[in-house]
Amino acid sequence: MSKKILIIGGVAGGASTAARLRRLDETSQIIMFERGSYISYANCGLPYHIGDVIKERDSLLVTTPEAMSKKYNVDVRIDSEVTAIDKENKKVTVKKVKTGEIYEESYDTLVISTGSSPLKPPIEGINSPGIFTLWTVPDTDEIKKFIKERNPKNAVVIGGGFIGLEVAENLHAAGLHVTVAEAMDQVMAPVDYEMAQLVQNNMTTNGVDLILGDGVSKFKSESKVVTITLASGKTLSADMVILSIGVRPNGQLAKDAGLETNQRGGIVVDRYLKTSDPDIYALGDVIEVDEYINKGKAMIALAGPANKQGRICANNIYGANEEYKGTQGTSVAKVFDVTVASTGANEKTLIRMGMAEGKDYLTAIISQKSHAGYYPDASEMILKLVFSADGRKIYGAQIVGEDGVDKRIDTIATVIRMGGSIYDLKELELAYAPPYSSAKDPVNMLGFVAENIITSKVKFSKWNDINPEIKNDVTILDVREEAELMVLEIPNSVNIPLGQLRKRLNELNKEQKIIVFCAVGVRSYNAARTLMENGFKNVSVYPAGTNFYKQVYYSFFNNINNRMSAPPAAQEEVKISFNSDTAPKATIQVDCSGLQCPGPIMKVYETIKKVDDGDIIEVSATDSGFARDVETWCRRTGNTLLGVEKKGKLNVVTLQKGMGNTLYASAVASGAAQVPVDSNDGKTIVVFSGDMDKVLASFVIANGAAAMGRPVTMFYTFWGLNVLRKTEKVNVKKPLVDSMFGMMMPQGISKLKLSKMHMGGLGTAMMRKVMKDKNIDSLEDLVKKAMSNGVKMIACTMSMDVMGITREELIDGIEFAGVGTYLGDAEESNVNLFI
Repeated sequence: MSKKILIIGGVAGGASTAARLRRLDETSQIIMFERGSYISYANCGLPYHIGDVIKERDSLLVTTPEAMSKKYNVDVRIDSEVTAIDKENKKVTVKKVKTGEIYEESYDTLVISTGSSPLKPPIEGINSPGIFTLWTVPDTDEIKKFIKERNPKNAVVIGGGFIGLEVAENLHAAGLHVTVAEAMDQVMAPVDYEMAQLVQNNMTTNGVDLILGDGVSKFKSESKVVTITLASGKTLSADMVILSIGVRPNGQLAKDAGLETNQRGGIVVDRYLKTSDPDIYALGDVIEVDEYINKGKAMIALAGPANKQGRICANNIYGANEEYKGTQGTSVAKVFDVTVASTGANEKTLIRMGMAEGKDYLTAIISQKSHAGYYPDASEMILKLVFSADGRKIYGAQIVGEDGVDKRIDTIATVIRMGGSIYDLKELELAYAPPYSSAKDPVNMLGFVAENIITSKVKFSKWNDINPEIKNDVTILDVREEAELMVLEIPNSVNIPLGQLRKRLNELNKEQKIIVFCAVGVRSYNAARTLMENGFKNVSVYPAGTNFYKQVYYSFFNNINNRMSAPPAAQEEVKISFNSDTAPKATIQVDCSGLQCPGPIMKVYETIKKVDDGDIIEVSATDSGFARDVETWCRRTGNTLLGVEKKGKLNVVTLQKGMGNTLYASAVASGAAQVPVDSNDGKTIVVFSGDMDKVLASFVIANGAAAMGRPVTMFYTFWGLNVLRKTEKVNVKKPLVDSMFGMMMPQGISKLKLSKMHMGGLGTAMMRKVMKDKNIDSLEDLVKKAMSNGVKMIACTMSMDVMGITREELIDGIEFAGVGTYLGDAEESNVNLFI
């Protein structure tokens, strides 16, 4: 029987419904209303038109009203807004936008596909000139016109979701300086915090400023400049602002008609996409859906689900009983050099639901290559899997990388949709050839690692169990090679290369918690197995290695003043800029494409050893972290970084062996390079004595140097260790001799004595009183000031063993190291004192 079917709204849901309806029945009358002028366009492509990645505007138009009418015999009425639904009499009220004419149209079946609109909270000044949203083709036209006519130099994007970050990238491509302000503490809400750091790191590397955890409180537009006041009181100025705060469902029409809606205004539908009225269907961004993983209700605005819902809706209108089984939330986005993708539930969601890690779920984070490492252009990806404690259910996955991310997330999403487990991931037989994958695909590797976790073959630490900014109460075992430490040293770590580990097990305490590090996680897993097989009980592996570690703490490591890997050669990084006529030609080419970290640095290290001073080397690597690593490496090894260039997926680095060479000298003379500033301005103090007056002198000098902005290291050895002892007694089990040593030595800084005139304690007491009367800081205060001023205080571990002093007995905030660390700092110093 022929039906009269009205569809409110086009784009993904409405247009796909209309096309499917016509394919199923040639006789029905189908009328589509669209309040705008475009019935079907690629709204996901709009940001790329702003950045001229998609150059032709017409490329965004999937189909036109005329084409839709001709192909599918659909009565398409653009610029026609449905203003009311009379479900009792089965008719709608329509207003012609351009003329204001109002009329009614009857229906047998009604489909609501009104979508969603950009969220614009009631913030003061939000409708000011220069503030835009991006949701439709006219929005894009308006932004493009503004950029062309006003030539803005900078922009602020409010919101760090998919659209906000895509807009930020494309405004950057259009030549604007871009700042992204996000009220949450991370961008990309669908992924967990640590995975978002990888995206943020890449954004900052590309020159985008990020402001996180700070929402907008007010806008003000004046003299063609928009001032944004943030919740913290901080202000930003911009030539233009793009709002990307979120979306709200366009459900008011349905609500006014008496259809059931949720608290957010989304239309409630059953599993057949019927509303509370049996003759009215709804689909797309405007409806509430079942969340596929946890079966809760959600609003998920994605084009893929909307298109599928359109097909199901059309089938059911013609008598099918096809169910929509929920939205999994599989999504992907390109953000500068990386792709970020997710599917299912993230760890944050599970925690919010009251689930506990270890009991209700487990996680695995691994580093893998996009394809075989020996084939050119292989790049790193970080994968995170969230799964049940028995491995039978996969809750979700997240991936960030430069290449191959989309097919891996799609594979995992498919396994989840089919009810698969982590055991299915490891058993999947996937296509392999070196340009496309590895014999053990990253998805397989996730399954292998997840199984190892479940069977206790490996235990992973959390990504934030080690923080470079705070003291870590664990043994950090770094199994990388010595050359790799030139790039990054993990503070307070013990370095035993994997190949030496079996012979040096006696250097480690079997009873202490050990976290094992390497570059990407493979060597650390092997090291952990070696330790566990040799009786070490509390061993865990840092996930995805130093590559991941550097990125999750990017804000720390990107600050050159805070880098742990300060150059022992005491030189600033040298970069030389040449024009095309004078640019030096590399005499040696080193191809590190596809090599996994630390491969590129190790290959550079081996090459440098074989060449002559002054030779120029060009290194090509796909490892995204290589360019930054080589900067540090050059500073530390006394070589000259000539330039870093991005060529497609390759990071091309040009460097020269040594610094005192003819090329460098001529570059300085021509102004192409600057003479590096000597950074040998550190001060090192060996505190050997435990006498109060000598210790006092050491802290006066240390605080004075720190006040001048100089790096200061105080190395406490033998009797000087008493300065660092806690004043209160600490119950620690020790051998008898060690305990006797402790009883005979001063218990902390307040018990130190003068080297002369102690007089049974009277002289020392008199000294303390004179200092107090003359408003001179006490020794205790001087220690606190030194620590707050950033003075590095190191306890000599060898002396601790000799003196029978344990870590538990020493104050917080100090480091534990050997003479090698002290000597490294001493090489960077122009003053070295022994007290």
